[in-house]
Amino acid sequence: MSGRSLRTALALAAAGAAPLGSGAADAPPPAYPQGAASFQANCAVCHGPAGAGLPSLAPPLLSYPARYAASVEGRRQLALTVLYGMYGDVAVEGKHYSFRMPDFGQLDDATLAALVNFVVFDLARAPSSLAPLAPAEIAAERTHPVDGAEVREHRKAVAPAEP
Repeated sequence: MSGRSLRTALALAAAGAAPLGSGAADAPPPAYPQGAASFQANCAVCHGPAGAGLPSLAPPLLSYPARYAASVEGRRQLALTVLYGMYGDVAVEGKHYSFRMPDFGQLDDATLAALVNFVVFDLARAPSSLAPLAPAEIAAERTHPVDGAEVREHRKAVAPAEP
């Protein structure tokens, strides 16, 4: 990402970066507060403070993560994405994004699981009948590292078909 793009993303995120839960007075607190804090510190600059994405920069996280959490390969995709990042063209809700998401493998397994669970349950509103991602699922994916291009290729197998 160019310096100008990063500055633009930071400005856009800062403009809409009200503290989580400061919107509507009746907004419930996040079910995964540690994950919310990790998301705001690591992800909100590109995906927006509420996960709605930023045009031409990063896709929204409001639907696909909930779908992924419902299958074994989708759960793997969630773990792979936060561990190893992803780059290349992806389509989300009919829009294309070509970006380079950084890896967050320096964060511990419990922190990454909480972050993913915040995205899945608090942002994407997955049904509570789904099991939260466990730190052990993150740890299992650490045992066979991949690069961001391989993460994108794996995504093709679990993402809904898009143009």
